[in-house]
Amino acid sequence: MATLHTKGEIMRRRVPEVVDPDRLGPATPVDRIAALVGRTPLLEIRYRLDGRPRRVYAKYEAMNMTGSVKDRMAAHILRRAYQRGELKPGDWISECSSGNTGIAFAAIGRALGHPVRIFMPDWMSHERKALIRSLGAEVVLVSAEEGGFLGGVARAAEVARGRDDVFLPRQFDNPDNCEAHELTTGVELLAQLAAFERQPRAFVAGVGTGGTVMGVGRALRSLHPDCLVHPLEPSNSPTLRVGCCVGMHRIQGISDEFVPSILRLDELAPIVDVDDGDAIRIAQKLARDLGLAVGISSGANLLGAVQIADGLGDEDSCVATLFCDSNKKYLSTDLLGDEPVRDGHWTQRIEFDSFTAVR
Repeated sequence: MATLHTKGEIMRRRVPEVVDPDRLGPATPVDRIAALVGRTPLLEIRYRLDGRPRRVYAKYEAMNMTGSVKDRMAAHILRRAYQRGELKPGDWISECSSGNTGIAFAAIGRALGHPVRIFMPDWMSHERKALIRSLGAEVVLVSAEEGGFLGGVARAAEVARGRDDVFLPRQFDNPDNCEAHELTTGVELLAQLAAFERQPRAFVAGVGTGGTVMGVGRALRSLHPDCLVHPLEPSNSPTLRVGCCVGMHRIQGISDEFVPSILRLDELAPIVDVDDGDAIRIAQKLARDLGLAVGISSGANLLGAVQIADGLGDEDSCVATLFCDSNKKYLSTDLLGDEPVRDGHWTQRIEFDSFTAVR
């Protein structure tokens, strides 16, 4: 059962404004759509692990413009590019993406009048490809034989060679990606946790580009230096542990074949591993039991938060994560299948009770 509360109803005090416009610099065309990005709810999820009551917190990022956390990064990268003069009206935007980033750049780019070309591995879900095309962007599919994700990154960059009318967001290498989450996601999370009278003990998030875990982590540790910040990846494909692509997994949006340059593992707590089948099963359970229709990476993040909370030992430790997107981009994937129970899965140990949402 869900309990919905406004800012005033949570302890009768207002959650403070979390984004200071002055910190974002001079006005840009991105300001026209800024109200559609960020300021997402925080969910307090109550559950039982092996019968013991617990709670974790998750930012509900499906409330963004295109329904994912990547809208934050796309909007902020374009804002900074306008401010530096790197992006001009009418320029092309060229990027490689496994889905949500491509959708975000397609929507925001078209809203600002830019033609957009997205390079994408051809094994991503049908819904992701169709959504990008529906937003007026060009999709260029890259097969494994053509280099997969790394091949797509190279081809996106090749488009700009010798031209001054193509902007490359370079999401895996661009520090503006981290800054987006440091200035918005992390600051929102701090304010909303304060509304619950909570202070973060740990934060965990799956690594696609690394921007979320790095940026949110820096915001949290600016006020709580002892907060643990954990990167997460599929146990089926431990790219961060190995340093290169190994194995295969079904958690689209994370573990994209290489370790991004903006990720600083030496600044983070130990890596958390989640089995992709377990992530699918807990995402199915969130939808069935709580009405929270989230994607597979959101399921992985929840399991990561549950693992960290259990490992801390203190049942009242505050562990936070985020639900990256909704289930709508996974309707043709195993998320709607009959996922088998396997030894070691956490899902069978978890029973959901309720959640409370606050903006």
